[in-house]
Amino acid sequence: MIRRLGLSLAAALLAGTAAQAQDMAITNARLVIGDGTAPIDGGTVVVRAGKVVAAGAGVAVPPGVKVVDAGGKWVTPGLVLAITDLGLVDVGAVDASNDSGAAKSPFNAALDISAAINPAAQPIAVARANGVTRAFVAPLGTDAIFGGQGAVIDLGSDPRPITAARAFQYVEMGEAGARLAGGSRSSTYSVLRNALDEAREIALAPTGPRRDDVLLTRRDAAALVPVVTGRQTLLVHAERAADIRAILSLKTDFPALKLGIVGAAEGWLASADLAAAGVPVFADPLNDLPDQFETLGATQSNMGRMAAAGVRVAVGKLDGNSPTLAQYGGNLVALTRVPRAIGLTWDKAFAAISSGPAEALGLGDRIGSLRAGRAGDVVIWSGDPLEVTSGVVKVFIDGVEQPLQTHQSRLRDRYLTPQEGSLPKAYDW
Repeated sequence: MIRRLGLSLAAALLAGTAAQAQDMAITNARLVIGDGTAPIDGGTVVVRAGKVVAAGAGVAVPPGVKVVDAGGKWVTPGLVLAITDLGLVDVGAVDASNDSGAAKSPFNAALDISAAINPAAQPIAVARANGVTRAFVAPLGTDAIFGGQGAVIDLGSDPRPITAARAFQYVEMGEAGARLAGGSRSSTYSVLRNALDEAREIALAPTGPRRDDVLLTRRDAAALVPVVTGRQTLLVHAERAADIRAILSLKTDFPALKLGIVGAAEGWLASADLAAAGVPVFADPLNDLPDQFETLGATQSNMGRMAAAGVRVAVGKLDGNSPTLAQYGGNLVALTRVPRAIGLTWDKAFAAISSGPAEALGLGDRIGSLRAGRAGDVVIWSGDPLEVTSGVVKVFIDGVEQPLQTHQSRLRDRYLTPQEGSLPKAYDW
């Protein structure tokens, strides 16, 4: 059975290699642009050469373009799964299939996880079948506070998954960072500031000699040069409000830094500082339990409160929970109906799982919405995408229709009506 399923996956990948983007127009849609605006009834989206060229009401269909009638169904941009291990892990408990950590590596900041992405990993197929078309893959484990350089991938069924390699640098602060840096937050900040200093020295003298007391390898320090010069976003995992404020203070000594906060369970307590600094947050919308000292202020109203204060918020750090990404968006809407809770409107909640992550990483002009010029990542749903009863009907990535089969769906179909014959007997009464 494993061999048969593996061959099916390989065939799908080979088919994806030859697939070409089709010019198409999806009409008669309840159309969601994904930029925080309201859905449009009777909308049309036109995709040509893998890019969106027009989307909205009253959009004319160019001659010769394939027309897909949505029949009034919801049509949205593909979902963007932010800060995940998707493509690095097949079976988490099996070391041979898990590339999410590199605890024994001599390098940390220099690690580039794009080379480790496996487009045939089954979690990618599962995420695609649930409407996810892009993911921000983060390296989540070394023996240092720096996890390495994350990548943006597409979830197309072809062997070329990388949208942007070395898209961001990932660093652990807070309790996790303290454990890695010597046991204290004071050590963590000293390690981080020293690393940025060493990177700035290399930026000023790329081929010159280094001082004798450096702590980073030249390769790791060089990998941080794009961070200190503002060409690469530094995503910092921190939960406590005090940690978030300390991270924002780095801009005083390193003004070119482009920061993003990941986690931020107590982000609402630092929302004024985050909004003033213009720093986006990738937050887990369900993190409402004070299971650590640094999350004592956790609340499900966290994202709603930050958004109300003017913070750019996106759903993130979900690790392997890609099938529930749309449900998380729906939970944010549901909070608006809970007494004393603060959530997001439907439009803003959907943006938090589409254009929000893209814009937070500086990729809003390429992915995350159905505005003209963006990638032709389009999903047709059976119903409201933020309702758990809705499912995916069709997925297009860069204008190419994608297969929705997974190991799970093939096993379901195989054993839906088991019969005597080539299938193994499960029970013998």
